[in-house]
Amino acid sequence: MGPQNGVPLAYLIDLTRSVGRVRELFYGWRMAVLGGLIMGLGTVPLFQGLPVWNPVLRNAFGWNASQMSWAFSVTRIEGGILGPLEGILIARLGSRRMVFIGMMILGAGFILFSQIHELWQLYAVFFMMSLGAALGTWLPMMTVVNYWFIRWKTRAMSVVMEGYALGGIVLPLVMAWAIGGVDPAISERFGWRVVAFAIGVIIMASALPLARLVHNRPEDIGLLPDGGPSERAPTGPRRPISAIEPTDFTWQQAIKERSFWLISIGHACSSIVTVAVMVHLGLMLDERGYSLQTIGLVVATYTGTNAIFLVIGGYVGDRIPIRFAAFAFSSIQALAVVILVLAHSAPMIFLFAVTLGAGFGGRGPATTAIRGVYFGRKSFAAIMGVSMIPMNLLLFVAPLYVGYIRDLTGDYDISFLTVAIVCFSGSLLFLLLGEPKSAPPRPSV
Repeated sequence: MGPQNGVPLAYLIDLTRSVGRVRELFYGWRMAVLGGLIMGLGTVPLFQGLPVWNPVLRNAFGWNASQMSWAFSVTRIEGGILGPLEGILIARLGSRRMVFIGMMILGAGFILFSQIHELWQLYAVFFMMSLGAALGTWLPMMTVVNYWFIRWKTRAMSVVMEGYALGGIVLPLVMAWAIGGVDPAISERFGWRVVAFAIGVIIMASALPLARLVHNRPEDIGLLPDGGPSERAPTGPRRPISAIEPTDFTWQQAIKERSFWLISIGHACSSIVTVAVMVHLGLMLDERGYSLQTIGLVVATYTGTNAIFLVIGGYVGDRIPIRFAAFAFSSIQALAVVILVLAHSAPMIFLFAVTLGAGFGGRGPATTAIRGVYFGRKSFAAIMGVSMIPMNLLLFVAPLYVGYIRDLTGDYDISFLTVAIVCFSGSLLFLLLGEPKSAPPRPSV
């Protein structure tokens, strides 16, 4: 026994060794965790918060589902028009500066959001907030991780994605509690305007401290990707680089491949579930008589399940052909939407939430990494950008369609069943992919 409070000496030795191992951990993992924090703070209140914001706004202003669908759709307009420009700015100015600029724009957007009174103002601030989130969260931090990691890139990117998932467990619940309710005549607590204003202030106050922690590349502080031979990397078998990096395609070569279009359309079809639920779930559950706090708990349930299945999806995608993993998890998403249509009790609603979280969480790593598996690493960003064209088109149309059919028929059943059919049909496209092949030789100059 040790001399103080009966603490075993062996325990103190083990604790000291653990602290030493943490200190030896490659610095790039701090960048991945920082990216998760930035993702959670910068994207969850906007996107995962939609099921909370939308029923409140509808009851406050009387806007219908179709009108409110346009608020999210304008964010897809931003992604389609300004996406390439955002990438150029990050390449030229660096991720550190863009995190600061983007989060300042996002925070200012939330402050303006708290003051809206007209529908056009809602569209304008959503465009502004989407621009800030794009400039300051996902794209710059994925760029940072891409610089810091080679062998462990997918694992590090999943850490960044976990920030979005884990933040989605807590923040919607906190937002729902702080707002208090959907009835504008009854201010149970602070109300939605105060909550939106507070979120904006917090984001703007965090922008500079978080940005200062970002290091764009390991070489900037005298390190190498993955830490080089002297740094500690995660345990596990180390495969040679040639075994984990297929021959690279250029984006011009990739778009000539059948697999490129199967992946792009399949990913687009599977993603419409996410946006349809994001925009319309709160409105649907409000119509079925559920409280704002229950809506927040449903969001927390599917994002919590999502956080677990991000890890499971990454593991499964590494153990079986990735096209089978993408098909399986996309199909689970379609099943979740069918459950939602049939759900008229609290247990069924939460069964939907767990099923959706499993499908979405498992699908995310698979449908992102699949482009690297089939087309290599060097042109990954350009290939991803081009393949987002059909996705942005469907993500633009899907919430508008769901809102229009709801207003036309009086409920969400037909529109959500359509979403489920499209999602499952898209998941079948992954099964048509053959084995990855090498890129054709580039013409000599």
